[in-house]
Amino acid sequence: MTKKLEPVKIAVIGGSGISEISGIENISEVDIETPFGKPSASITIGTLDGIRVAFLPRHGKGHVILPSEINVRANIYALKSIGVEQIIALTAVGSLQENIKPKDFVIPEQVFDRTKNRVNTFFGNGIVAHIGFADPFCNDLRDIIHKSVTELAIEHHFSGTTYVCIDGPQFSTRAESKVNRDNGFSIVGMTAVPEAKLAREAEICYANISLVTDYDVWKIGEEVGVEKVLEVMSANANTCKKLIKHLIPKLAQREIKCGCKDALKFAVQSSAETVKKAPAYPSLSLFLDKYFAK
Repeated sequence: MTKKLEPVKIAVIGGSGISEISGIENISEVDIETPFGKPSASITIGTLDGIRVAFLPRHGKGHVILPSEINVRANIYALKSIGVEQIIALTAVGSLQENIKPKDFVIPEQVFDRTKNRVNTFFGNGIVAHIGFADPFCNDLRDIIHKSVTELAIEHHFSGTTYVCIDGPQFSTRAESKVNRDNGFSIVGMTAVPEAKLAREAEICYANISLVTDYDVWKIGEEVGVEKVLEVMSANANTCKKLIKHLIPKLAQREIKCGCKDALKFAVQSSAETVKKAPAYPSLSLFLDKYFAK
């Protein structure tokens, strides 16, 4: 485990095209070992306008980790271990609807999981827990993000938006894209799951900002391609830097009253005696001591 650090309560997880937080000062990097292995990279900690913030590149430094290779449990555990209470997750996505254009931002309200064989829980190995996940993203965080993108006049989509998550690394087939469109999904990406699920289990407020790079493959003549995506991604990154700088002070002023912080209060179904004796408990004490340490 890492040495004791001054808590950092706000974190940004960067996706494709987002490799740093612009304007961050007093930078240090910490390497954290977790019971679930190593995170994607060292966690960068610094200050932005005097506010301590952490940054973790989801795909590793130099973008070396496929979506299904990401050790999400280690990433979320590491952020929790340094005191993180709020996560802003940035991700590149394809649009599934005509009105959602490349360079638009989406603050998804719902997620639909089409992934297979990804580890999506911290629990098991003697401890059973069932978190509530009807609203997969923290709505209080979403409201703050919505206010920021509105104030910055960023083209965005908020209400009724759904992120469908696929494994990748290949883009969708035309058949898959059609089914996702017919189901009314808004955007398609590869990383919101299991990040959102594990953040909820860790009692961390989590919201996603999706940066639209393309129209997936459903729109004839404008199918997703690497060259086109990279061009749009660069523009999105510049807009995103302005948004993060605008957003962090709002998060720092926020009083956390939502249910995310108590997501495990009634979720653990195993008895207290069983939990304390379970093989999984030492790895999960970071989350469970709050309820079972006595």
